[in-house]
Amino acid sequence: MPTCTSPTMDWLNLMGKGLFSGAVIVAASEIAKKSTVFGALVISLPLASIMSMTWLYNDTKDSAQVADFAESILWLVIPSMALFLILPVLLRRGWEFEAAMGVGILLTIIAYAVGVGVAKSIGNVS
Repeated sequence: MPTCTSPTMDWLNLMGKGLFSGAVIVAASEIAKKSTVFGALVISLPLASIMSMTWLYNDTKDSAQVADFAESILWLVIPSMALFLILPVLLRRGWEFEAAMGVGILLTIIAYAVGVGVAKSIGNVS
């Protein structure tokens, strides 16, 4: 019988996490076909963050590490908004999807770099 630290359990744990994450993305995209606002609601829920914090605590039993992780997420939510601000603007101005997504991703990467710098200098994150 495998123990909790066996390689088999590690792989099963990773597979479970991957299946859950994939299921959320599939559910959101399928729901969005019928209702964009409800698809957006599903994907905007912090399910991945909640599950990540739960798994982190389960793996480490370290509340301080979970608190640091949660605060880091908070600091990085703001730069993630760059994509959701620029993409609809570019698409509504007639840009092709691929070009608009590329510019949105590039600006989001820049925003994340700035956000990480600000979080490290102002916030209590490492």
